[in-house]
Amino acid sequence: MELHFTGAIIGVATFLIIGIFHPLVIKGEYYFGVKLWWVFLLMGIAATTASLLIGDVLVSTLLAVCGASSFWSIGELFQQRKRVEKGWFPKREKRR
Repeated sequence: MELHFTGAIIGVATFLIIGIFHPLVIKGEYYFGVKLWWVFLLMGIAATTASLLIGDVLVSTLLAVCGASSFWSIGELFQQRKRVEKGWFPKREKRR
């Protein structure tokens, strides 16, 4: 019996990628506000484009997951602003 680990690697890596983007959105909104959205857009375009150009299935898939997570983070950034306004997350005080 031959085992194939590609699917399991993609699953674990996807879980980790999403786990990394969650605090990026929270900290990004905290320190920079929603004006950071374009960084996520550029990251998403770059990762998605790279996934189209790379022939290796594992690497291409993980780049596509990074790209999709970047695009999803744009919406989450604006949702995070609403969560801060509701008091669910701390608001950064303006420095003098």
